Amino acid sequence: MPAKLDNIDISLKLAIAKRFAEIRKDSGKTQEAFAHESGRDKQSYNKNEKGKGATIYTINKFCIENGMTLKEFFDSPLFHTKRGKK
Repeated sequence: MPAKLDNIDISLKLAIAKRFAEIRKDSGKTQEAFAHESGRDKQSYNKNEKGKGATIYTINKFCIENGMTLKEFFDSPLFHTKRGKK
C-alpha cells in the first residue's frame, strides 16, 4: 500500500501540475495540440495537468521535449515556498 501523502507532498503535486499547465498555456496551445506535438495523447498529458502520473522521468522528458532543463522547470515561484519541519 502506498504511503499517504501529507500536505507538503500534496502541495508539491499541485505545483507540478500548475507548472505543466503554465508552460503549455504560455505556448498558446491547447492540451490536445501540446500533447500531439510531443507524441502523447491528450488524456495522458491531461493527467499531468491534474497532478497525476508526473514522475521525475515524465517531467524530465517534458523538459527535453520543450527545450528546457529540470532547473528551469522548477525555477518557478510555484516552488519557492518555505517548508517547515515536522
